[in-house]
Amino acid sequence: MTEKGDAPLNDVSGAGRPDEDGRFATDQGEYEVVVRGEHSWAGPIVFWAGVGVALVHIYLNTLGTISELWFSAIHFACFGSLCALAYPLVRTHRPETTRIVSVLDIIIALAVIASVVGFFIGEDAYYQRGSHFLIGDWIFSSLAVLLCLELTRRTTGWIIPSLIVISLTYVGWWGRYVPGIFQFPGLSWETLLFRSFYGDDGIFGLIARISSTYVFMFVLFGAFLVRSGAGDFIINLARVAAGRFTGGPGLVAVVGSCMFGSISGSAVANTVGTGVITIPLMRKAGYEPRFAAGVEAAASTGGQLMPPIMGAGAFVMSSYTQIPYLDIVAISFLPALMYFFSVAFWVRIEAKRTRISGFVEEDTPTILAVLRDGWHSLVPIAVLVALLMVGYTPTYAAGFAIIAVVVGSWLSKRPMGIMAVCEALALGARNMISTAVLLVSVGLVVNVIGTTGIGNTFSLMIVNWAGGSLMVTIILVALASLVLGMGLPVTAAYIVLATLSAPALFELITRYELAVAFSNGQIPEMAKAVLMLAAPDKAATLGQPMSLAAAEALVAAIPPDMTRTVIEQALSPAYLTAALLSAHMIIFWLSQDSNVTPPVCLAAFAAAAIAKTPPMATGMTAWKLAKGLYIVPLLFAYTPFLVGDPMQSLTIFVFGTIGLYCLSGAWAGFLEGPLPLWVRPILAGIGALLLWPNSLMWNIGGLVIFAAFMALSIHAERRIARREALEASAADA
Repeated sequence: MTEKGDAPLNDVSGAGRPDEDGRFATDQGEYEVVVRGEHSWAGPIVFWAGVGVALVHIYLNTLGTISELWFSAIHFACFGSLCALAYPLVRTHRPETTRIVSVLDIIIALAVIASVVGFFIGEDAYYQRGSHFLIGDWIFSSLAVLLCLELTRRTTGWIIPSLIVISLTYVGWWGRYVPGIFQFPGLSWETLLFRSFYGDDGIFGLIARISSTYVFMFVLFGAFLVRSGAGDFIINLARVAAGRFTGGPGLVAVVGSCMFGSISGSAVANTVGTGVITIPLMRKAGYEPRFAAGVEAAASTGGQLMPPIMGAGAFVMSSYTQIPYLDIVAISFLPALMYFFSVAFWVRIEAKRTRISGFVEEDTPTILAVLRDGWHSLVPIAVLVALLMVGYTPTYAAGFAIIAVVVGSWLSKRPMGIMAVCEALALGARNMISTAVLLVSVGLVVNVIGTTGIGNTFSLMIVNWAGGSLMVTIILVALASLVLGMGLPVTAAYIVLATLSAPALFELITRYELAVAFSNGQIPEMAKAVLMLAAPDKAATLGQPMSLAAAEALVAAIPPDMTRTVIEQALSPAYLTAALLSAHMIIFWLSQDSNVTPPVCLAAFAAAAIAKTPPMATGMTAWKLAKGLYIVPLLFAYTPFLVGDPMQSLTIFVFGTIGLYCLSGAWAGFLEGPLPLWVRPILAGIGALLLWPNSLMWNIGGLVIFAAFMALSIHAERRIARREALEASAADA
């Protein structure tokens, strides 16, 4: 009942819409995730139930006064039952088996609702009778956990259910048999189920509250924008902005994915929504199909980094760090723009190499025509940003922005009527199913991590493995995010990784900043007293400017039990907050790599399905183009990119962006023209100079050398162009 071509914003399969049988298929085979199509028996039920679910959530997020725990429970009841109807128990083609599966799915949907009703009835009674389980508590709590396992299996595969089972059994059974630091004495199954079902940190805890409030409202906002025709406006605007430049079609894919991703919050949805237009456009212009698919996947991955929505991760980050969502959005713009520039550089290099120009004049719409037809699509985004800036909560801002979408559509050629609004509500609810089920279920894992303290243990282990090195720690976190990303969607990978490793990153970032302060001679009196006792041989150097290496040695000499106190004395509370934000942003960025990194890279697989290219080869190409995911987070750790004053951040952005161009050219062996092999490592070194932290002299030196190399590259390209022109003239003669 949605318009043809609309793609689910949070479709985990990566292949857009299901076929007639509800399968997501490509020419390389079928995905395991199966969804009932809109024309199946469940289609009308899911549609109208989705409308009702969306309206219930809008009411509870704006006018409702229900408790947070009960709201989360209602959220699970709504989307758990929708999941049971939309995602069948098993794939089947036999009519008699299909009927049995349908009946079972209806029973499971009712069981989801029953488990939540049991929660409502049992919660107060549990506390009133003295905190012990009756048979009803055992039944409903066990049922809720089992349903979480089954529903996540349907939407994301076996990895998350397996992780949940391992986590729960670790607490209730085998953790006591683990030797060493990970040994856990264990909880009774009654206590474990109580914490999972009735507790504030279980199924209906923090993660479920984030899902039912911020995440749902912004997914619904994105659905309204898509239904109102914002997707076409974004593509046309991208064509106007980038179409006439060298490699125009590829740049359109980058700009379009940047703008579309900023409202969709899903890399896969971004790939499908814009890729169906941009990939054929790039192929027609002359780009190799695998490169075209890789560009779309890499650019679409950046959509989750671009404000204002940034997927679900930004809301989780705000809740974890207690840093306002608007602050996170504000500091994310320049880094996200830097990432998109890094992808655009590859597009330009490939266009230069293959002589691909921009659009011809008649193929490109005029800016006036685009704005005349679609300017109303900018109104809701402006309303959203304005409301956030004046202090409205993200939930209320999203609600008013949704109203602005409908009102704005009446200023266009396609005004949204009652049915169109219902379609947008249903689309938003359906797009939210897999995300809601996932976030509710991941709460079980987060609860176990908090209960056992395994997060702090894991962080200490990372610090020990890294030997106190911030760089090694970031590499270990990157590897962990890649492994987790093979089985977890991006948001879940960020949640798990942030819970486990954010404390370690925070500690090492603050230690590095403390060393920088020491190197500048900024040592508080308490730190001097501690150092004179711990390292009297270094007392003569205290308070004097020193090298960073010497300062790091001083920090290492501070006894571990005193390090935190010294850090709090030397660094301001604002700086400590900045370090916490930097740690989470590093993890958030690194968590995105599963979209483009084989063997499991859903955005690349979705692009490969559109371009009809091998998925793994496409994933490798996308991974190469998305190198900014690994380089930009280093700036978060070693520079004040996120937390400096505007001039500092802008300086880091400019030099860092040029540095990324150098690194791309060194990898490709091409800038404005081909580069000799011996030049490539020199160019990589120039890129490193431009990215070098906290050293304007090195940055400027790198820029001067880069300008000289660019001049040589342009000269070489012109010489080649003249030779080719002469050869062409001779051939014509």
